[in-house]
Amino acid sequence: MTKVGETEVETASQTVTTADDLSVPEPRRARRNDSGTPSVEVVVPVYNEERALPGCILVLREFLAAELPIDWRITVVDNASTDGTLAVAESLVEDTPGMRVLHLDRKGRGLALRTAWGASDADVVVYMDVDLSTGLDALVPLVAPLINGHSDIAIGSRLAPGARTIRGPKRELISRAYNGLIRFSHGARFSDAQCGFKAARTDVIGPLLEHVEDDAWFFDTELLLLAEHNGLRIHEVPVDWVEDVDSRVQVAKTARDDVRGLIRVARAKARGAATVDGLPRRPEPRAMHPEAVVGSRDTGLAWQVLSFVVIGGLSTVATLALYAVLRSWWPPLVANLVALTVTTLLNTEANRRFTFLGSRVSSSRVHVQGLFVFALYYAVTSGALLILHAVVQAPSRTLELIVLLVASILGTVGRFLLLRTWVFKSSRRK
Repeated sequence: MTKVGETEVETASQTVTTADDLSVPEPRRARRNDSGTPSVEVVVPVYNEERALPGCILVLREFLAAELPIDWRITVVDNASTDGTLAVAESLVEDTPGMRVLHLDRKGRGLALRTAWGASDADVVVYMDVDLSTGLDALVPLVAPLINGHSDIAIGSRLAPGARTIRGPKRELISRAYNGLIRFSHGARFSDAQCGFKAARTDVIGPLLEHVEDDAWFFDTELLLLAEHNGLRIHEVPVDWVEDVDSRVQVAKTARDDVRGLIRVARAKARGAATVDGLPRRPEPRAMHPEAVVGSRDTGLAWQVLSFVVIGGLSTVATLALYAVLRSWWPPLVANLVALTVTTLLNTEANRRFTFLGSRVSSSRVHVQGLFVFALYYAVTSGALLILHAVVQAPSRTLELIVLLVASILGTVGRFLLLRTWVFKSSRRK
């Protein structure tokens, strides 16, 4: 058993000094065994799981022994349990070769992973929930692309094509809404941030852990956002997943903390504080055959105008339709603000992905600058409505829509110019 307290962590092969905040040790190159095969460490954080833990370890141990053809180790991290979990874990060590136990004096899933992953000497570190909600058949596909060097981080996804999940409608809605928020606010390409089934190469996880601030449930999301922001390759594995009805997650509090975390990471990206040094950099894609002609999509002015017009047209129609609905309840300026806010978020992300192809500008910076562009656009359209009501007493709804349409066209032209010459200026190909 290893205890993580205020002074040090002791294991059979190493001593890692930690501070009160449990800082992560300097990253080290992983060792390989005598046969040269890479090693995998599977981390299972637990809190008050004295009944579930023995069955979990038995199933996991038998699976690893039968299906994983490389060296492995199981690490149970006791997350400040108040029941007999620690004693149960210690007793399991005697019957489970290759198993160890860490004990933490305070809770936090992120803290558990930070401690175990940061001190690991394996080539690949894995995390899974003690309830084994995720089918273990996905474990080998999870670690394989990390072992062969194709990817840097691998995640199980309940939302990827091919995934099969059994869970209630409330949990399904919350999961999809949260992951949708991540994609729209950060432009993330991964589909499922919170599935308790992840793996990473230790040579990339060390530098990342030094920049991850959260020690609770947002840890996963922050880690993935930083990894993607720094150009690491994230591999997704569709999984079979069954909801644990005895989940300890406090949904409301976790949701609030997650939103705060998304804002904090966006600010870090905008300041340049999210750049992590010491990570491997992948080369740009290139043709394998020297004489191959690699086709590329046009990112010049013609393509940008065409794409922007199509997206802008769809956005304008959506804005007008939403305005017409909201105007039945709210005054014109409020209805216009809400309609524009909703469609502008979608419009900015669509232009980032399609109009200005190959953009490497941080999506967080894009949306911050997009807020300024939105303010100008809102001033033009709202100003037009204010002038209309000042000139015409009780104008008809049709006249309002016509004026809003004209103002939207003028605002769209200005928006394109600002996006092209300011927001996405650094990403345009010369």
